[in-house]
Amino acid sequence: ATFSVAPVTFILLIANVLTSMYAFYGDPTLIDRWSFKPVAVIKGKEYHRIITGGFLHGSFGHLAFNMITLFFFGPWIEVYLGPVKFLVVYFGSEIAAHVVTMMFHKDNPSYAAVGASGAISGILFSFCLFEPFQKIYLLIFPVGIPAFLFAILYVLFSIFAMRQSGSDRMAPGSNIAHEAHLGGAVGGLLLTILLEPAAIAIFLSNF
Repeated sequence: ATFSVAPVTFILLIANVLTSMYAFYGDPTLIDRWSFKPVAVIKGKEYHRIITGGFLHGSFGHLAFNMITLFFFGPWIEVYLGPVKFLVVYFGSEIAAHVVTMMFHKDNPSYAAVGASGAISGILFSFCLFEPFQKIYLLIFPVGIPAFLFAILYVLFSIFAMRQSGSDRMAPGSNIAHEAHLGGAVGGLLLTILLEPAAIAIFLSNF
C-alpha cells in the first residue's frame, strides 16, 4: 500500500509514531497528561483522554506491534470503505474500547492505559467481515490462521483474561488492556455493519 492509496492510514501511522516517540524522548510527562484514565475522564471531565490515549504507547515494542498491524490491515479497509467511513470505524472502535474499559475501572484512580489497540482491534475485526478466510500469521504460531477463527480466539482469550484478572486487574503481568481489545473489536464489527450493511452478505458468502 502507498500513501496515495490509503492516505488516512499513513497519516494515522505517522501521528502515532511521532506522538509516541516524542513522549519517549522529548516529554515523558505527556504520558501522564494524555493517557486514558477513567477516573480523570468521569470525575475530572478530561474527555480528551479518550482520544489522546490512543496515540501514545507504553514501549517501542508496543508501538511497533500496533503499527505493523495497522499497516497491513488499515489500507485494505480504507480502500473498501473510503477514508471517512474508515475514520469512523477507527475512532469509533477506540471510543468503544474506552467505554468498555471505563465500565471495569471507573472507580480505580490508579488505572491508566495507552495504545491504539482498541482502534486497531476494530480495524482487524472489520477486515474479518470482508475476508474471513484470509490467513493471518503470528510470530508465535507460524501456520496461517483464518481471519474469522483468529477473531473468535481473540475474543475468547480476552474474556478469559478479564475473568482471570478479576478484581486484581492491576496486578503485575495483567497490564494488557483486554477490556479495550474486546470493546474495540465489537465496536469495529458493529460500526462496519452499520456503515456497510453488505458486509454481512459478503461475510456469509465466503462460507
